[in-house]
Amino acid sequence: MEYLDKIIITVVAEDSVLYESPYWGQHGVSFFLETYKNNTKINILVDVAQNSEALLYNMNLLNIDPSSIDALVITHCHYDHTQGIVDILKAVGKKDIPVIAHPDIFRLNFVVSPYLRHVGVRNADSKEKIEEQGGTLFLTSDPFPIVPGLITTGEVTRQTDFEEVGIPLKTFTEDHRIVEDKMKDDIAVIANLKDQGMIIITGCSHAGIVNILKQSIKITSLNKFKAIMGGFHLIEAPIERINKTVESLSHLEIDLISAGHCTGFQAQVALYDKFKNKFLPLHTGLKFIY
Repeated sequence: MEYLDKIIITVVAEDSVLYESPYWGQHGVSFFLETYKNNTKINILVDVAQNSEALLYNMNLLNIDPSSIDALVITHCHYDHTQGIVDILKAVGKKDIPVIAHPDIFRLNFVVSPYLRHVGVRNADSKEKIEEQGGTLFLTSDPFPIVPGLITTGEVTRQTDFEEVGIPLKTFTEDHRIVEDKMKDDIAVIANLKDQGMIIITGCSHAGIVNILKQSIKITSLNKFKAIMGGFHLIEAPIERINKTVESLSHLEIDLISAGHCTGFQAQVALYDKFKNKFLPLHTGLKFIY
């Protein structure tokens, strides 16, 4: 795998904002990636959270021009990562903007407790409307190279025996049967930096953060992680799963973990207890420069 010369990652949307922060928080997550390679800069937005007004408001405060976005990556179907894709493409104002995701992203994805509710991509952000607004969909279950040194994980192989989706989600089979949704569309982004290791950007890690890291090692043949950031979806996980996750992560070479969104307070505490100053709670407005 090739490597980036430099990357700047800005948290444009997240559930939390710091004390006296000017940013708007929302349930969801979005990252703005500025990638540099051979004197070429490519900007990528990973997820759009669920409120485009708040996202664009934060972009303005962070001096991020939406028209500078060159591509979108959508980590999975859920509304708190996809609602407003069309609004953001409208703000970008360009044609043929790559929108990279898994082929299953537009399926019905729903919960039945405490009541029936669709939690996937909304009709306002349908495949047709994305294309009408200038998006070009790149839908694949394979790892997808975006720029040299930046690639998606593709569909993540489940290898651990303790990780799970984290929510009782349902979907339909082709013959219209109701089945448990395994969230095969959950992908992450891998940035490779020369002599520093990988940076992993996740949405919710429904595939399991340990599975995601194992997949990243397989794709890149690298073992060092400069940073892991995003949601780990341990918010409703039993303490046994949290402990197994933290223990598994502790056996890997990781310089920084910045977890938030759906990670949950109990898991954040466990991560801090194990990693100390190598752990940083994710929040809106954070900027990482590597």
